[in-house]
Amino acid sequence: MALTAGIVGLPNVGKSTLFNAITQAGAESANYPFCTIDPNVGIVEVPDYRLNKLTELVQPKKTVPTAFEFTDIAGIVKGASKGEGLGNKFLSHIREVDAICQVVRCFADDNITHVSGKVNPIDDIEIINLELILADLETVDKRIARVGKMAKQKDKESMFEMEILEKLKEAFEADKPARTVEFTEEQMKVAKGLHLLTIKPVLYVANVGEDDVADPSSNEYVQQVKEFAEKDNAEVIVICAKIESEIAELEGEEKEMFLQELGIEESGLDQLIRAAYSLLGLATYFTAGVQEVRAWTFRQGMKAPQCAGVIHSDFEKGFIRAETVSYDDLLTAGSMTAAKEAGKVRLEGKEYIVKDGDVMHFRFNV
Repeated sequence: MALTAGIVGLPNVGKSTLFNAITQAGAESANYPFCTIDPNVGIVEVPDYRLNKLTELVQPKKTVPTAFEFTDIAGIVKGASKGEGLGNKFLSHIREVDAICQVVRCFADDNITHVSGKVNPIDDIEIINLELILADLETVDKRIARVGKMAKQKDKESMFEMEILEKLKEAFEADKPARTVEFTEEQMKVAKGLHLLTIKPVLYVANVGEDDVADPSSNEYVQQVKEFAEKDNAEVIVICAKIESEIAELEGEEKEMFLQELGIEESGLDQLIRAAYSLLGLATYFTAGVQEVRAWTFRQGMKAPQCAGVIHSDFEKGFIRAETVSYDDLLTAGSMTAAKEAGKVRLEGKEYIVKDGDVMHFRFNV
């Protein structure tokens, strides 16, 4: 699953600090704009309590979590669509990711400069969104100039595309992103083929100060971001990048004790990773045997043979059937044998659409 979520935001909002915490990859972080020019890519494990429970149940020799990519993209500034602040390069990096995690500064700190001179999360969001919209408008205008000639000659495909382009242009001129435009399934295929920046799903990451971690609802900036995100039909994850970088260095009991001291049950990073994973349209199935319990990533909507191919292409080519039990049914039964006796293990064929949490054993013949 070569999908990646891009971390974007204005300079000095905590993007690279957050990225460092997520991947512990050591992306350069400094108190000045554009310290990260080339995007950094980090592989991150997806936290999943179900994997731990399956490990306890099966007692395998090893346990392997699933993972996906985060890309840290340099700070965008007003005028990026016109090349300001190395804008063209940054926008091209955003074009290469599949979903956008927009980090928004929701903390006041006189020691960390703000590129606009003041903390205003909605202004920050709108600056980035507008730059992406302007870049998309340019893309659509160029396409209209090309397709319009054929549409005038009554070419059916061109006329169909022109209808989509005009819808998009109208939205962009009203400062609305492409993801807010309603399309039929066929129209959406064409729209996605334009590789627009604003058609990508978005998740807002409210970066708060240390004092707001236990009770982020008291932070007025966070409330503003949540209200904005609701209109954008997007999720908001609240984190403190500074604290998360400290948590990332801890493991096991140390980590749990630190979280308890902070008054939180789960780190913001774990929430962010799962939310980004879901935003990308990804889900997890498991294989569970004495040699290995493992989580596997698949795209929601994939059928059993395709999911088998995630393990190895031979599994897909020679797919016969998949012995399948839901995670909940397996945990309730207490073992695979007991699940079979209870009639909870199913034999699924080539048309079966795999569900998140399925525990599967593939039968194949090559």
